[in-house]
Amino acid sequence: MTELPGLVVTGVSGRMGRMLVKTITESGRARLVAGVEREGHPWVGRDIGEAMGGAPLGAMVTDDPVEAFARAQGVVDFTAPAATVAYAGLAAQARAVHVIGTTGLEPAHLEKIAAAARHAVIVRAGNMSLGVNLLVRMTQKIAAALDADWDVEVVEAHHRMKVDAPSGTALMLGRAAAEGRGVTLEQAMVSGRDGMTGARERGSIGFSAIRGGDIVGEHDVIFAAEGERVILRHVATDRAIFARGALRAALWGQGQKPGEYDMMDVLGL
Repeated sequence: MTELPGLVVTGVSGRMGRMLVKTITESGRARLVAGVEREGHPWVGRDIGEAMGGAPLGAMVTDDPVEAFARAQGVVDFTAPAATVAYAGLAAQARAVHVIGTTGLEPAHLEKIAAAARHAVIVRAGNMSLGVNLLVRMTQKIAAALDADWDVEVVEAHHRMKVDAPSGTALMLGRAAAEGRGVTLEQAMVSGRDGMTGARERGSIGFSAIRGGDIVGEHDVIFAAEGERVILRHVATDRAIFARGALRAALWGQGQKPGEYDMMDVLGL
């Protein structure tokens, strides 16, 4: 019998890290090899299950990603941009599939990730959920069908602890709308209006961000014209949807050719 793919979870003590551990260990489709945390973190050297307050899982938390990645076939990473860039290089050296759910990545980060993808499989998405990726595809199609007389607004809401805005998912949606219209998001994007902004520019794509409480994630794409509106909406109520999508991506990546992929590739959309 073929051994199940072994996965490493980075930032394992965080909310998504814990959810990923739960999802992987309950899936029956992958093995949890190790968790990675920063040097000096109190979880380092402990069994992941015990650190989470439960039964031992037989996988330890380490501050040595090189050693952990060398024993794995996949790395699932929802951390911070600088850490993700470093992990991309190390995962590529280990020829492990690197699933990236980190948001807030800037062009310089993306260049380094693209370089790592020349040597290994990277699956990167601003959102790993099936529903959101369907929403992205619908946004692109509707934007292509409607002309610039239809204003586009992306409104997103997340918990108070989220540090970047607009969210990675909101940017995915805005980019899909821009692609549907045959322009780049950079050409059309208007974010965070304040004060005397003047009339809206035709063809612009607006963004608004809400932060509060424990909101997991809500995204609306509003197409507004004279006398009518089309509103697409996705509401996430459980972070498990992102963990399940990330696991699916890690499994899909096994055996793929080196390169950078997204959830559209994973889901065949």
